[in-house]
Amino acid sequence: MSDNPFYEIHDPRFRDLVVSSASLEELYSGCRWAEGPVWFDDAGHLLFSDIPNQRILRWVEGGGVSVFRSPSNFANGHTRDREGRLVSCEHGERRVTRTEIDGTITVLADSYNGKRLNSPNDVVVRSDGSVWFSDPSYGILSDYEGYKADEEQETRNVWRLDPTTGSLAIMAHDCLQPNGLAFSPDERRLYVADSGASHAPEAPRHILVYDVSEDGRALSNPQVFATIDKGIPDGMRVDMSRNLWSSAADGVHCFSPEGVLLGKILVPQVVANLTFGGPRRNRLFITATKSLYSIYTATTGAHRP
Repeated sequence: MSDNPFYEIHDPRFRDLVVSSASLEELYSGCRWAEGPVWFDDAGHLLFSDIPNQRILRWVEGGGVSVFRSPSNFANGHTRDREGRLVSCEHGERRVTRTEIDGTITVLADSYNGKRLNSPNDVVVRSDGSVWFSDPSYGILSDYEGYKADEEQETRNVWRLDPTTGSLAIMAHDCLQPNGLAFSPDERRLYVADSGASHAPEAPRHILVYDVSEDGRALSNPQVFATIDKGIPDGMRVDMSRNLWSSAADGVHCFSPEGVLLGKILVPQVVANLTFGGPRRNRLFITATKSLYSIYTATTGAHRP
């Protein structure tokens, strides 16, 4: 137990990762389903998605929230590439895009073998510039977070986009609904959330971990890393000590590198995603249903060279 009402401590190591006096702050409320937070240190702002409202929102310390882009093509997950450009997953157009420095949009991927992708969901960029993204069916299940349509791909995949050729390759296809992605700090492991239980209660609600090949072009040895005991895993991040922080129905769950549940940050709304940000990368930004929250931690988000 903890004297701080925002923490649920399962392992003493969790106390070293959180600030005992920190409070969970609600920074904004007014979304239908908040997702995809990404921090821009050079600009001092956070971007995040409000998927059903077709908006990408921007939060600035002391300046509140404004609309960054609307319509957003039902954008979901975001990240930054090695040049600092915004990379986004769009349910509406079933594609992955990059926003150039001048504001123009480049389509990185929207089809494979002449068939449309399902609905790209979450995205990470490796240090070699390759773009990895998950492609579940959420954005085509109904007209709420995209446009209802049939699946054209035979499987729901984790994809790798080659930074040189632009070609797509299937890295994993063993998840019912592949969702959040995160590399370990040394990029030797890839974590993939399987949120299949969102629409099938007996389906997986776990996080898989894969070994990444030395050349970064293949995955192997999938294992169940952790299971979420409340709700499903969605977005995830890794800190500098290799702990994994995952979204869940009751907040943010923190797991050791061995998959031991260390503790939880309790959030009053279902959490979809999270990211470390702020000037020192020790502020955890959390998108949860209608709201954007933040809380300071005693650890920092992982940096990759």
